[in-house]
Amino acid sequence: MRNTQLIAVLMIIMGIYGFQTKEPWTASQLVSPYDLNKQMKSDHENNPILLSVGPEAVIKGSVDIGPGQEEKNIDKLISQVEKLDKDQEIIIYCGCCPLQKCPNVRPAFEALNDLDFTNHKLLAILNNIKTDWIDKGYPVNIIE
Repeated sequence: MRNTQLIAVLMIIMGIYGFQTKEPWTASQLVSPYDLNKQMKSDHENNPILLSVGPEAVIKGSVDIGPGQEEKNIDKLISQVEKLDKDQEIIIYCGCCPLQKCPNVRPAFEALNDLDFTNHKLLAILNNIKTDWIDKGYPVNIIE
């Protein structure tokens, strides 16, 4: 039930925001932090490729691409994924700020769209990575 409510809230927020601008993702391409954490715990063999397009790779197992608003990092993203199957599950995230204000996820998601990926998703971080991931006790990379 909790998960259904979260998805409903996400769809409402994205619907309201959608009147202002067209997002490069659909509601079905949004993944809640709760669902990603659950997937990471239950199915280690089929975990998605996690790519951080924000300031650092916080989520355990994610790869640091760098802020998606910088062209050099979009080039890095492209080189990271260009040899993958087009149906590979890829989840990108940032978490620097609320999703609707994030300057990093849109260019990165658009790049995956342009490369014709069919199973790419966006981690719906509604507040920031600390509130929506770290404070919930979800797994993190050890930052040295």
